[in-house]
Amino acid sequence: MKIINIENIPIQMPLKKTYRGSHYYMTHRCTIITRIYTDEGIIGECYNGDEFETQSEIINIIQKEIKPQVLGMDIFSSERIWQAMLPPTYNILRDRKLATNAMACVDSAVLDAWGKALNQPLFKLWGGYRDELPIIAIAGYYEEGKKLADFGTEMEKLREAGLGGCKFKVGGRSPEEDAERVQVARKAVGNDFILTVDANQGFTQREAIRFGRLVQDCNVRWFEEPCRWYNDRSSMALVRNVTGIPVAAGQSEYHRGGCRDLFESGSVDVCNFDASWGGGPTEWRRVAAMALSYEVQMGHHEEPQVSAQLLASIPHGTMVEVFHPDRDPLFYALFANHSKFDHGKYKVPTGPGWGLELDQDVIKKYRVDK
Repeated sequence: MKIINIENIPIQMPLKKTYRGSHYYMTHRCTIITRIYTDEGIIGECYNGDEFETQSEIINIIQKEIKPQVLGMDIFSSERIWQAMLPPTYNILRDRKLATNAMACVDSAVLDAWGKALNQPLFKLWGGYRDELPIIAIAGYYEEGKKLADFGTEMEKLREAGLGGCKFKVGGRSPEEDAERVQVARKAVGNDFILTVDANQGFTQREAIRFGRLVQDCNVRWFEEPCRWYNDRSSMALVRNVTGIPVAAGQSEYHRGGCRDLFESGSVDVCNFDASWGGGPTEWRRVAAMALSYEVQMGHHEEPQVSAQLLASIPHGTMVEVFHPDRDPLFYALFANHSKFDHGKYKVPTGPGWGLELDQDVIKKYRVDK
């Protein structure tokens, strides 16, 4: 079953308000839909990433550098296709993440095609360890006019919506202020509600330790990217050893070597490598295999349309992450057949491949290459 064409559709959906983390903000939900056409009529498709300013560059790499190399290749030769896509990553004058994003788009669509050809969901082809996962929402953003009590109300609404927990944003205020926000959140929903915290590399080493000590009684499931990028591995190792709170990281790595170094340095308890940023699900599964040998659990940074299948396929997978519908309207509008949240659990889609049914009206409305 050979590849005869690759199509890309860039999507940009404006958000109702600006969402702010420790040192970044979001105004749009963006993604790239990739379709792989085969000579037997099967079409593999997926959507990947959340890039706003670089969408056209990523698509340019796919169409001009990757597509000529993979046309005519058999979709079942996914490892061979992945190797054929590597040369764009060798350009030292370009951000390598652009090329790994491009690889991820194509890799995801290829894997969907072979899942469809075999009429099986990918999580079953990869091992089928479970068919449902805990599901948490990414929330607790810094918003203008938001009062302390509002964070407790926000957690209560997440529970009411069927979610089992929250990844709460910290790192944008002092450790004391952020700890108070987390304490309010925990008090509102009790200990059976999963609570992780994510600093997005916003704290210094000492600030992260101070914050960790202040939330010792909050039953924090993990502390994600607690420290600044320039000394993150040794700083994270110190934070996890001093505070006793499990540390999560990996989304800022774009290849297996970076994750290997996290494991070898004893920096993490959970690796949340992002398949849509780091070369695709093929590379994520390599990282997951390494993680198992280091007794590190696997998460996935956002992207529930791919993460559920990946995490459900392995014994050391953790939780699916989603956003509130206002923060990620695409998941709720574009992914037309996603499973509903039920008492903190998410059923993995059982359709072939990724099990995605994309809403064509949403694509038509929000595509930016009309």
